[in-house]
Amino acid sequence: MRIIGGKFKGRKFFPPAKNWPTRPTTDYAKEGLFNILTNRIDFESVKVLDLFGGTGNHSYEFISRGCCDVTYVDKFPACVDFVKKTAEILAIQHCITIIRADVFQFIKSCSTQFDYIFAGPPYQLSTIPQIPDLIFEKKLLAPEGIFVLEHNPFQSFVHHPHFKEERNYGKTIFSFFG
Repeated sequence: MRIIGGKFKGRKFFPPAKNWPTRPTTDYAKEGLFNILTNRIDFESVKVLDLFGGTGNHSYEFISRGCCDVTYVDKFPACVDFVKKTAEILAIQHCITIIRADVFQFIKSCSTQFDYIFAGPPYQLSTIPQIPDLIFEKKLLAPEGIFVLEHNPFQSFVHHPHFKEERNYGKTIFSFFG
């Protein structure tokens, strides 16, 4: 895993591989996504929510680009511990709030709005189609915000009422909502 842009560009991290419950976004897909976001987001002023945060890859990219208001959520203790340690190594603890919780429980209890929400759930998760509805029912996305859901080609959200566009990076699809 490497950070592809910003002040930490090129930094590599090596999460433990054995029994690791994550599927980090490929550098190719992440680069494509951040090329799009660079033209749509002022990284220094956004409030970010990283759901199913895993290795923290997405959170680090935002912080590396100047964002200092990131909330990371994941339920796996090893992932949370890894992100805490990485935040210490990068000295970015003041920019990231790390929450160990089930994402669906977090969404139900959250009352904060975010300018950018990213959800990168495990592709085999059967409840992926519920995520956009929950985000909008709970009004977690700010009025001009962007919500990006990462999923595989076997799912489509083009008929969702808040769907805006889809970007395809091989086996990784990003659906944008607003």
